[in-house]
Amino acid sequence: MNLMREYNYLSTIGRTFWRLHKIKRDGPRTFVDVIEEWADRTPEAPAIFYLDRVVSYRDFDEGANRFANWARAQGIERGDVVALFLENCPEFLFAWLGLIKLGAVAALINCNLKGAPLAHSIAIAGAKAAIVGADFCPALAEVARSIHPMPIVWSLGGGAHDLDAALAAASPARPDKSVRKGLLARDNALYIYTSGTTGMPKAANFSHFRMMFMMYGFAGALKTGPGDRTYITLPLYHATGGICAVGMTLTAGGAVIIKRKFSAHEFWDDVRRYRATLFAYVGELCRYLLNHPPDPRDGEHALRGCTGNGLRPEIWSAFQKRFAIPRIVEFYGATEGNVSMLNYDNVVGAVGRLPAYMRALFPTRLVRFDVAHEVPVRDADGFCIECDANEAGEAIGAISEKPGRNFEGYTEAGDTRKKILRNVFEKGDVWFRTGDLLKRDRHGYFYFVDRIGDTFRWKGENVATSEVAEALSVVPEIQEVNVYGVDVPGCDGRAGMAALVADQGFDPANLAMRIELPHYARPLFLRLRPELEITGTFKLKKADLVKQGFDPAVIGDPLYWFDAAAGSYRPLTGEAYAQIVSGKVKL
Repeated sequence: MNLMREYNYLSTIGRTFWRLHKIKRDGPRTFVDVIEEWADRTPEAPAIFYLDRVVSYRDFDEGANRFANWARAQGIERGDVVALFLENCPEFLFAWLGLIKLGAVAALINCNLKGAPLAHSIAIAGAKAAIVGADFCPALAEVARSIHPMPIVWSLGGGAHDLDAALAAASPARPDKSVRKGLLARDNALYIYTSGTTGMPKAANFSHFRMMFMMYGFAGALKTGPGDRTYITLPLYHATGGICAVGMTLTAGGAVIIKRKFSAHEFWDDVRRYRATLFAYVGELCRYLLNHPPDPRDGEHALRGCTGNGLRPEIWSAFQKRFAIPRIVEFYGATEGNVSMLNYDNVVGAVGRLPAYMRALFPTRLVRFDVAHEVPVRDADGFCIECDANEAGEAIGAISEKPGRNFEGYTEAGDTRKKILRNVFEKGDVWFRTGDLLKRDRHGYFYFVDRIGDTFRWKGENVATSEVAEALSVVPEIQEVNVYGVDVPGCDGRAGMAALVADQGFDPANLAMRIELPHYARPLFLRLRPELEITGTFKLKKADLVKQGFDPAVIGDPLYWFDAAAGSYRPLTGEAYAQIVSGKVKL
């Protein structure tokens, strides 16, 4: 047994539980109480940095109080929903903290949405009012007729219902706690939406307890304190930036540095300017920073660590070394799920660790999965089969009323049912489905393999898009990669295709000789793109690419196909396409 590894794990778990000890699912304590206590203890300490603004804890509390008192005057009560449709700014945090001071629920709308997804997101929340940045009012006006009932829109930065003026007239005094009398930590605090990469966004219920559980989990892992400053370029409407990064710092009396949008050009200048000690990331953010031209000052900063998810193994070490980052805490988890873990030891590529001796406390399991039919494998008795070490399977988590194990679901009951797996290891047990394939090594470290639906089957083999993307990403001329499977007439399974953003002059002809992949995993089609579409949380969009397939008559981008006879990639012409779909050319 590696004593240092176990010491790190157990001491971190202990710190986390100690920070959580005041939070009970059936108790009244919430994030509101924590911030009000810091505002009373250290009123002048900085809580938020934004551009040239420094917001103290007193300012933060009073800003939230103004929102609370304004909302109360509009008839917003405990349990009512208010949509927030804002970019990153201090008012975003003021607004949702102010709403939960009343026991109301804030629906955090993705500010990149337009059209039907925007209308859907607001409609399923049942919002009574909407707090909207002036820049987003036109997008909301375009879909207003399709939202029933349409919430009253209050605008920050100008508009018909001037929220700036209303807030200026509102009292900065704290609303009496009686306005949220009866509120418990198990009650809903927020709606946080899935990214909508494969369909319409879903609104996940997010309780006060879940919020605090996540905040303190990261605070324990990063040992945050009043001296910490966390740089946040991720959107505040998403859990990684708006809950984990914000909460791990503000629960400890530290400060958050909010950036309106991520900028690779400005990232390190901001880190130095504000003297950040931590930052939050998603994997693509790290890749953008690594692709940015080197600077002699890359390692000059006050950082002691960072946390996030999706940092791929092929760039992990290079990213950490170039930017001199002492500690990386990668994590795995979903906004709505009960499966979560953190990699406390900086083990390259691992998304977390759950040692065997913690199986009872953290019942996360991997079960064998049929990729072709997208269902877990069942044995002769109808039960799922747990994976062996280093075997990929779907990650699932036991659902119960114990802290951290409940599944709060979505606003739509049908969406909730799809994420529940029953009779898994015994009759009557209930588990949450992550929709992700992971594998676990003998030391209990977990590694992300792929999203279910992204992994596809070709030539009788399961192909993980993440594995293919890693292999392509090491080619110096390739900057970004999105791998997916496409249907080919007359062929079983799906053929691999990769959308690439590459340097000018990139020649795909000899690419097959430069990547290390089994023959069945080698992408059969390439599509050169000027850029890849991503969600507001840097997730790659695949649905449209999959639908478009590989037809050169439909796609205007340069296309290539792998000619096995020649051993190289060749331009995919209309003639070549016709031969492939007719079966004259064997793939």
